[in-house]
Amino acid sequence: MSVCIDDVACWMSSNRLQLNAAKTEFLWCSAAWRQNQLPTLPFRVCKDFVTPSAAVRDLGICLDSDVKVDVQVSRTVSHCFSILRRLRSIRRSLSSSVFQSLVASSVLSRLNYGNATLAGITSLQLRRLQSVMNAAARLVFSASRSDHVTPLLRRLHWLRAPERIVYKLAVLAYQCLHGLAPAYLADVLLPVTDLPGRRRLCSSSTSAVVVDSTCLRTIDDRAFPAAASRTRNSLPPEVTSLSLENTINIQICTEDLSVFSFFS
Repeated sequence: MSVCIDDVACWMSSNRLQLNAAKTEFLWCSAAWRQNQLPTLPFRVCKDFVTPSAAVRDLGICLDSDVKVDVQVSRTVSHCFSILRRLRSIRRSLSSSVFQSLVASSVLSRLNYGNATLAGITSLQLRRLQSVMNAAARLVFSASRSDHVTPLLRRLHWLRAPERIVYKLAVLAYQCLHGLAPAYLADVLLPVTDLPGRRRLCSSSTSAVVVDSTCLRTIDDRAFPAAASRTRNSLPPEVTSLSLENTINIQICTEDLSVFSFFS
């Protein structure tokens, strides 16, 4: 691995780029019960040596070594509550519509970013994410903590935290099956009708997606091929059996609905 990184650094140097080894991080990913078996020796990156980290950040997503995304949820919740505290100080200076748009664009966008990676997280983590939405809804309507939040979420047309994750997976699965997603995602979802051994089975007449067998519920079931396939197969047949033109119209409507839920 160090030799490969040296080759990458040489290629970058020849193209007027620089590999900053001092800011490079790496981690070993495994189940929690194997964490004590992982090596702790430093890893050579060019001329520097990097020690393994418990969590790293990639494209704004924090990855844990045990793939539990506890750090990602904690940082997201902490950042969103920090934004809500700052927005509370300017609540009386803005109209209701402007303030609702500001809360949606600054808080909900943070919750929606990369939430497909949160598939299969524990109920405790989901409740922490939902607590952010509850606090945001009460702030929009200046409600107290004792008020029921469900009517407020319905008035705002906001999906709950678990539903947002399912919605994102369903959209990604749709894009994969219709050639709208990158190849590295589209290749992992395979319709049942494309399997030669199932063309004569009853499942071949449906729009189901192949779900590969998994070993670990905490890791394998949360991977995109398994989570997206199960989400796709859980949709009603009247939705998955529509033609491409109809599904495109539905996707446009749902996108308009999501925009409406953000800024209505």
